[in-house]
Formats: sequence, C-alpha cells, structure tokens
Amino acid sequence: MWRKTLITYANSVLLRCRSMATRPSPDVSAAVNSILLRSLKDHYMEVSKMTPPPKVNPPAPFTVVKGSLDSGGPVLKRSYKDEEVSVSVMRLANIIPEGGDDDDDDDDDSINQLFVHVNISKPGQADSLHFLCGLYPDALGIHSVSLRPKVENSEASTLEGLINKYNGPTFEALDERVRDSLHGYIQERGIDESLFPFLQAWQYVKDHRNLMQWFKTIGTFVHQGKEVTTQAQ
Repeated sequence: MWRKTLITYANSVLLRCRSMATRPSPDVSAAVNSILLRSLKDHYMEVSKMTPPPKVNPPAPFTVVKGSLDSGGPVLKRSYKDEEVSVSVMRLANIIPEGGDDDDDDDDDSINQLFVHVNISKPGQADSLHFLCGLYPDALGIHSVSLRPKVENSEASTLEGLINKYNGPTFEALDERVRDSLHGYIQERGIDESLFPFLQAWQYVKDHRNLMQWFKTIGTFVHQGKEVTTQAQ
C-alpha cells in the first residue's frame, strides 16, 4: 500500500514538473515548487486517512520497548532467568526491494514476510548471542547465528571488529541436530510464530508513521526553499 502511494505520487509529480519545465518562464522554479508542495499535501492527507490495523498486544511475557516506533532499535524485550532477550523487526521488502508491477498480492506477501533480529545477553558477558530469523504467520526459520558485541560495548562494536570477527558457518551447513537444538533454544525463550500478529501490526503502524513524516519533512524543506527564493527576488 505504502509503495503504491509513493510510486503514484512520484509519477504524477514528475509529469507535472516536466510539463512546467518546457514552458519558457522565469517563474518555472516557483511553479514547480508549488506543484510539488500541493502534491505532497494531497498525498499526506490521503495517507492520514488510512485505517490503522486493530491493536494487538504482544504475547506475555514480552513488553514493548518504549520509544521503539521512533527508533531503529528493539521492539520487544523480556527477561529469561538471568538473560535479557530483545527482538527487532523489519519487513523483507525493506531489505530486498521488490521488482516488477505492484498489486495487492505483492503488498500482502511483503508484510507477511518479516525479518527479526533476536539478541540474547547475559550479565558479565561482552558479547550477546544474535539470531537472524525469517518470521511468517505460521513458522519461524533461522538464517544465521553469531556472537556479537553488546551495544554498550563501544570498543568491541567498531566496524573493523565486526568485519574481522568470525560469525560461524551458514545455518544450512550445520548438522540437523544442531539446527533443531538452536530452534528449541530460542523457542524456549518465546521466539516463535506467536510473535507474528503483534510484529506485523507494529510494522504497519511504523510504516505509516514513517511515510507521514517523509511527506512532512520533504514539504517543509521545499517550502523553506520557496521562501528563500521569494525573498531573494
């Protein structure tokens, strides 16, 4: 849905701007800005009227990380014995751009395929255990497992340290018994398909907020540039 809105908006603005650019007038720049601002406002109002999904609570004992909608960090957290478990999420479409024409089925597929990052940390340990997983309505699959420096350990979190650190074999290369044991390990900590309904709804809301903010910030930038041009004249 969001991608369709952006493509429709971009095509309409491009056509209008090309039309204005062919007119020999000293006010072409101001006219293009006005068209862009009007289009941004129209699409902002259209997006603002979209009906949000029903509110879904995360499965206990997970809780929502405060401020997660406005950051790129973890969405959910919980304690498991002496461990801290955190979950971050993003849509598959945000990692692998879709190609070809858009349709409703493509939109449904992209939101039904989530990538989740699971971090499990222990007190006194410099590293945390990191799982990258594919999450679907009825299944969860592990893509990779590695040890990574904790976020607060700034020295160990340098880019050079991450590049030079051995992250282990690919998950498919592991013995089947090891793979099954790793699945059991994270399932014991509540990482399974039961997280999907909440994370799907949460991602819808975040996409909506991001798109609204995008229209607003681009419009503010163009409007300020319009004011500067007017004053200069």
